[in-house]
Amino acid sequence: MTVLVVDDETDVQLLFEQKFRKERKAGLIQFHFAFSGEAALAYLQEEDIVDLVLILADINMPGMSGLELLRRTKERFAHLRVFMITAYGDEQNYRKAMEYGAADYIAKPIDFDDLKRKIVGVQGTR
Repeated sequence: MTVLVVDDETDVQLLFEQKFRKERKAGLIQFHFAFSGEAALAYLQEEDIVDLVLILADINMPGMSGLELLRRTKERFAHLRVFMITAYGDEQNYRKAMEYGAADYIAKPIDFDDLKRKIVGVQGTR
């Protein structure tokens, strides 16, 4: 299963690679990283995304926000599940994310054990 992680903070790549080391080593999950909403859309348009099952997107990014990325992704790739990630428990962002079709809304700091369970759940519905 392939997961696209979208966050403007580049250190998130090392964090995800460490937290999912066993799953990656076993070939259960593969991550791709985009460091802006624009880069994520380019990835979706240019790559073979047949194995892509889930997008994890930060809400607050410079340029295109995660919410705008969610809206545009669901317009073109309605089958993709998108989990929004935020450091802010903002009710307005939550409502907008749900309106745009987010499958989940995750608060930072990320509970990686819980995230792993949710990813397994997504994989099981595929």
